[in-house]
Amino acid sequence: MQVMNEEKLQMFRNRLTKVFRHVSKLAKRQQVSCYRVYDHDIPEFPFCVEIYGDKIYMAEYKRHHGMTEEQHETWLHNCLPVISDILAIPEENIYLRQRQRKEGRYGQYEKLKDEQEFFIVTEAGLQFRVNLTDYLDTGLFLDHRITRAMVRDQSAGKQVLNLFCYTGSFSVYATAGGAAGVTSVDLSKTYLAWARENMALNGFTDPEKYRFVQQDVKQYLDELPPDYFDLVVMDPPTFSNSKRMKDFLDIQRDHADLINRTLRSMKKGALLYFSTNYRKFVFDAEMIEASQIKDITQTTMAFDFQGKLFRWCYRITR
Repeated sequence: MQVMNEEKLQMFRNRLTKVFRHVSKLAKRQQVSCYRVYDHDIPEFPFCVEIYGDKIYMAEYKRHHGMTEEQHETWLHNCLPVISDILAIPEENIYLRQRQRKEGRYGQYEKLKDEQEFFIVTEAGLQFRVNLTDYLDTGLFLDHRITRAMVRDQSAGKQVLNLFCYTGSFSVYATAGGAAGVTSVDLSKTYLAWARENMALNGFTDPEKYRFVQQDVKQYLDELPPDYFDLVVMDPPTFSNSKRMKDFLDIQRDHADLINRTLRSMKKGALLYFSTNYRKFVFDAEMIEASQIKDITQTTMAFDFQGKLFRWCYRITR
């Protein structure tokens, strides 16, 4: 059994070496310091491994591995030096989490610890606060790197609305792109404060131009003036049933209604970027009151997520 373990560990080492060699070259070429290296490539090693500057975020997906707790600890202990060695980052800089593989971003608002260990990373010349200890998600969704760049390119002089804004990375990009005003909306007080800090970190503090609204998006849409926004980003969780909501959110059931109500608050010709991580998502195009809908899922797929990411992204024109 020991020989088999060594063989499998060598298999993991070989795979990680090959993948890292490839993605690190692309990351260097594109000047990207935060990127995914490995995601469950070998079933026996169900990890997600991401680099954040000089740190490693490593998540082990829960599974029925058949090992005792002690055996599992030993197995994990043997994997860490391999990852550290190949990625050339010390073991003490590996942040290990355990997560359940679920549809979409269910755990987005779930706090696991309270270590408050934040550090700053840079993406496309912008700065973001990241936390690898306290939450299932780190504060920066790496899979939306290209979508964020699109938003920055199209924000000059525009009124931008960021719905389900999480930590406000799209808001930062829009502001960096010269947006006339940015409104960031989220139900979570914690994430909205994080969004405000990310904006301030990049020097964006004008309260007249940058608004932060703590509210349930489903209710907030009823309060919006018609024909106002030029550009909107909507990246909702797959499902949410917070106590602060009047009604739960189910993105398959609710997406057409959410999109249509958002479109009414937008100017003619304005753009809405809608995305979802729900694997079984079926886009109800016939129900959407838009002049144009374009599936940009493949266009927005970053180099480190090719063939490994199950999410959808659409550009919808009012």
